[in-house]
Amino acid sequence: MEIKRASRIKSLVKAFRSSPALAILGPRQCGKTTLARQFSSHTKQKSVHWFDLEDPRDLAALDNPMLALEGLKGLVIIDEIQRRPDLFPVLRVLIDRMRDKKYLILGSASRDLLKQSSETLAGRISYHELSGFSMDELKRSAREKRWLRGGFPRSFLARSDQASYDWRQDFITTFLERDIPNLGLRIPSRALRRFWMMLAHYHGNIFNAMEIAKSLGVSYMTTGRYLDVLSGTFMVRQLQPWFYNTKKRLIKRPKIYFRDSGIFHALSGISTMGELRKHPRLGASWEGFVIEQVINLLGLRAEEVFFWGVHTGAECDLVFPRKGKLWGVEVKYQDAPRITPSMRSAVQELSLAHLWVVYPGEKSYSLDKKITVLPMADIQKRGRKIL
Repeated sequence: MEIKRASRIKSLVKAFRSSPALAILGPRQCGKTTLARQFSSHTKQKSVHWFDLEDPRDLAALDNPMLALEGLKGLVIIDEIQRRPDLFPVLRVLIDRMRDKKYLILGSASRDLLKQSSETLAGRISYHELSGFSMDELKRSAREKRWLRGGFPRSFLARSDQASYDWRQDFITTFLERDIPNLGLRIPSRALRRFWMMLAHYHGNIFNAMEIAKSLGVSYMTTGRYLDVLSGTFMVRQLQPWFYNTKKRLIKRPKIYFRDSGIFHALSGISTMGELRKHPRLGASWEGFVIEQVINLLGLRAEEVFFWGVHTGAECDLVFPRKGKLWGVEVKYQDAPRITPSMRSAVQELSLAHLWVVYPGEKSYSLDKKITVLPMADIQKRGRKIL
């Protein structure tokens, strides 16, 4: 079974209008290759040339990249570009020589880990970050399944919850033992697994590097490096705090969220909805799931999203600027959320244009002139009015 990712294809088409090169970045197995195939089919390219850098034959063909790529016409797709970062300078030369040619680059590492791309292809490349399936690509009734299993296609589409859970466990092992070394990172897989599992306890909370370092028996710098690796491979999101001039004591350390709810559940030993509903991290799981979905549904960039919190306790789970105003999102796993002092404080202190309270129910209702409770499925409709 293959799910058509129409909204993503639309975004790619739009990006290619202004850039000769486009990079789709996201974790392994999130559907980048399938999306690239759907895109090339949708745009009806007369000529498509595909290089998979995990295929030894394609790797050999690119031993002489200028000879292999210079004469090609149409769309050139290069998959798993992180295995050959030396190709970026070659692509810059080819792009400058032949403006009519398009390059679609797929990679399993962030721009921070692919520094050569942003430096060498500056002004020539557009970035599209891809995660697993988002709710706008699925039926509304699939929400709980997407929450439990996560968005990786093979996990979501597995024949059973147990098969999905097993796939995720295998994915975690492969990621640690093969994918990390393939990025040229020398980190003991066992140590990184322990860190990753410990990080599950910080999901939705402020990151405390010193506390984790002490528990693992490693240095403060090592825990920071491990976190950067998991962030750079799209496993973890470091949500940065929102800063502004105030006399209040702001929280200044990032919050940690697993970007895929299914991976969080796998590392927490949760395989069914029954287990999830009884788990003490139920609320944190829902919060992380919704925040990631909101970011994807509204098409927000990592550098555009923040959280707000003060040491007295008031906070807002997600804030982002748009059109000269600041907007907020609060996440509640409740039947019928009510207005709280923290919500009022966020609206007043941050001068929010509006605060959306996302909950697992089906009806929208107002709590205040600037505060609305709504289902996650409605956040995209509201967001279109401000984006």
